[in-house]
Amino acid sequence: MEYDPIKNRLNSLIRISPGIRRLFFAAMDLLLLRQAYVKQAIARYAPRGQEFRFYDAGAGFCQYSYHVLKLYPEAKVFATDLKKDYLQHFASSCRNLFGNRFHYQEADLQTFCPKLSYDLAIAIDIMEHIEDDRAVLHNFYNCLKPGGKLIISTPSDLDEAAKFTSEHVRPGYNKQELETKLFDAGFAVIESRFSYGRYGSLAWKLLMKFPLSLLGKSKALGMLLPFYYLPVLPIGMILNHLDQKTVNHTGTGLLVVAEK
Repeated sequence: MEYDPIKNRLNSLIRISPGIRRLFFAAMDLLLLRQAYVKQAIARYAPRGQEFRFYDAGAGFCQYSYHVLKLYPEAKVFATDLKKDYLQHFASSCRNLFGNRFHYQEADLQTFCPKLSYDLAIAIDIMEHIEDDRAVLHNFYNCLKPGGKLIISTPSDLDEAAKFTSEHVRPGYNKQELETKLFDAGFAVIESRFSYGRYGSLAWKLLMKFPLSLLGKSKALGMLLPFYYLPVLPIGMILNHLDQKTVNHTGTGLLVVAEK
């Protein structure tokens, strides 16, 4: 399946106004279990009450940049992505809200290393798209301050859907493989867990897989989604909550936190 055409359609929609963008980010919080896991990790490791630098690598729609800018007034955020237009649209939409606290650059993470040093960096659903992942991890290590944290969220090699996503260069990560690559780059792994276990995987199928397949077939079918989500959304939210409260011994997602 190809997700980029769907993402491009969504970007065309949310660029219409900052209000639509905020509604879109709120919808992502409701539908995507991954966002809950990542935001919980940010809350655990982001410095409180002091200025810090946050690096959003492969930022996409910049929903995590927005989250940090909004929740942490002391934070300065730098975002990169190959899709410069996504970054430009977000920057223009939030300039009045956050002033000069947000900066961005179009970049290939395999060759790019920021000039500044960061306290916290995230790489959310991007490592599976990158051929030379060891070079990327090395660049992350070099741009973090001593004691700085890197949060990675990626499909595991148990995710069958990841194997059929055309934009992926690998079918997810083996948990031990990712930990070893981080260790080889100089990191110490301080947290490593499966996400999207039994409950989360079912929620993803209900909340994302089926609706996205509809959108991929026809924009007109998207008109049916509100009627679909009316009964399904509460069930999916309960399943996502159960996934976060469960120690998943296996799962289709990985959340790994490493320290320099």
